[in-house]
Amino acid sequence: SAATDDNFRAYDLATGKVLWNVRIPAGGQATPMTYLDSQGEQVVLLVAGGHGSIGTKAGDYVLAYKLRK
Repeated sequence: SAATDDNFRAYDLATGKVLWNVRIPAGGQATPMTYLDSQGEQVVLLVAGGHGSIGTKAGDYVLAYKLRK
């Protein structure tokens, strides 16, 4: 997130390789949040609201993705 397009990505910090990439319904120019759910599984949450000055689509989405173990 926080990119200048409508994609949400996960990177391998050691190599820089993109591990996961998904198209989101509006610009994700926000800082994602991560937490453990009641089952102990990691969830990543992102608000996709867009940003007019960089041209991404506006929206009012809250997206959550559960990470695989």
